[in-house]
Amino acid sequence: MLLPAVFFIVVGLFMFRMLRRMDGGSMSFGKSGAKMYVQAQTGKTFADVAGQDEAKEALVEIVDFLHNPGKYAAIGATLPKGALLVGPPGTGKTLLAKAIAGEADVPFFSISGSEFVEMFVGMGAAKVRDLFKQAGAKAPCIVFIDEIDTIGKKRDGLIGTGANDEREQTLNQLLAEMDGFDGKKGVVILGATNRAETLDKALLRPGRFDRRINVELPDLRGREAILKVHAKKIKEGDAVDYTAIARATPGASGAELANIINEAALRAVRHGRSAIAQADLEESIEVILAGQQRKNAVLTPREKRIVAHHEIGHALVAAKQPGSPPVHKITIIPRTSGALGYIMQVDEEEYFLMSREQGLAKITTLMGGRAAEELIIGSITTGAANDIETATKLARAMVSRYGMSDAFGMVALEMVTNQYLGGDTALTCSNETAARIDAEVIGLVGECHKKALSILRENREKLRELADLLYEKETMSGEEFLRVVDGGR
Repeated sequence: MLLPAVFFIVVGLFMFRMLRRMDGGSMSFGKSGAKMYVQAQTGKTFADVAGQDEAKEALVEIVDFLHNPGKYAAIGATLPKGALLVGPPGTGKTLLAKAIAGEADVPFFSISGSEFVEMFVGMGAAKVRDLFKQAGAKAPCIVFIDEIDTIGKKRDGLIGTGANDEREQTLNQLLAEMDGFDGKKGVVILGATNRAETLDKALLRPGRFDRRINVELPDLRGREAILKVHAKKIKEGDAVDYTAIARATPGASGAELANIINEAALRAVRHGRSAIAQADLEESIEVILAGQQRKNAVLTPREKRIVAHHEIGHALVAAKQPGSPPVHKITIIPRTSGALGYIMQVDEEEYFLMSREQGLAKITTLMGGRAAEELIIGSITTGAANDIETATKLARAMVSRYGMSDAFGMVALEMVTNQYLGGDTALTCSNETAARIDAEVIGLVGECHKKALSILRENREKLRELADLLYEKETMSGEEFLRVVDGGR
């Protein structure tokens, strides 16, 4: 009678021991699983971070405190307990955290917010306690929690069960641990998120995350500096102009710029060269923006001619409007993103403000492709789908958020709900007002479409001549385009 009981006890003990050996499993019983690095292992300093000068300046004081705590203790100052790094994906928030640890030469604990989420209630809170216990033993040190919005979301105040209770218990434990830490010990909590608007207010109050540091997309100088940092690892040929590449990539993050350098190096290898050239960098921009060339996509002669007129329509409307960025390149080579052709406009300077005139000029340029189809082909195609979507989005923002409509004036009728992840918006008005907004947007886009048609009618012969040239060459530079527009090939 005892044998079955003994058998089940032995099997249970065996399985229990096996589960405990599984790192990061659900039976780890409160072990945080945080990865700890020292300076030699991270190998990152502020020299490795480019294009984020303001963010680095805000973090230098934390490094100085970890180096010279006595200087601050003498005057009675305490180290900020936490700093929250906020910005779009790929801007270098994790890299900044590692650079702080490298500069300060202190232990660096790194953990993702999702690692606190457990299937058993109470396990996440236990992991938080274990993490802060380890940090206290290694002080001074830095604790970095990536994607902190996973456990730091706002509490809704409703009584729930299951995973919701687990998340709130984890958050409550994190708040308690941050309150319990002595700022003079030199334990700094760094958090990173691209959804700061979803964080609980209790987490953001002074005494917890004292500082909010914005890590934004780099400007022109920042993009050039980032390109040069990543270019140190590769061999480059003569006459590589990183300023021109930086101008052609407005809105690119640090991760995207690093990918551009890597794609250029891969292209150089494919073509049998030992160093990258300017052409490799320019092509890599197109790969990142529009995808690889679809060499197996063969357009019929009629489709190819329609696409040629469509793209020249965009370019010609852009060239005939004051203040529109100059055309840098026109191509009708299909790409893996689905684009059958596109034009690239590169401005000489970088602007942070957009006037109403610039907004209307951009919508008019977007309408140029469809207008060229109507004028020359006598029909319309689906090729303008993305143009219409982009123009509608811009026109709606001008009406409902930018105060650029006479019908509504300076009233915000729409708000951005997700600034760094797609810029989703939500209307803040009645259904009647929403209908009026729709009518205003339709009228605004319609006026720009009429203007594009008018410009192309006045330049019909240039449109035909340029489309024929693009049909033959498939790719045209901005200089070639302007020579024809100005009177000769």
